[in-house]
Amino acid sequence: MLIARSVALFVLAALLEIGGAWLVWQGAREHRGWAWIGAGVLALGAYGFVATLQPDADVGRILAAYGGVFVAGSLAWGMVADGYRPDRFDVTGALICLAGVAVIMYAPRGS
Repeated sequence: MLIARSVALFVLAALLEIGGAWLVWQGAREHRGWAWIGAGVLALGAYGFVATLQPDADVGRILAAYGGVFVAGSLAWGMVADGYRPDRFDVTGALICLAGVAVIMYAPRGS
């Protein structure tokens, strides 16, 4: 149950951070305006709070693992939001990153 909660928090964090950055991008680069930028800033701030809900107490471990989630999530976001089609190297890299997340977060450790 702890792993399922952690994975769900990583997914939520990815949606908030990647979505927030995308909203800022849309507002600034695509000239959609300050409302988009403001929504992005709020989403990015919420991401910071979601990270604190992870069951592991080591912020360095959580942020390092989240880096791998961010890589895979960014590719997925690009596919859904912008029609991006990853090639086999993108997919391979994302899978390697997710394997790293699993090792960093869920490997058995002696207390």
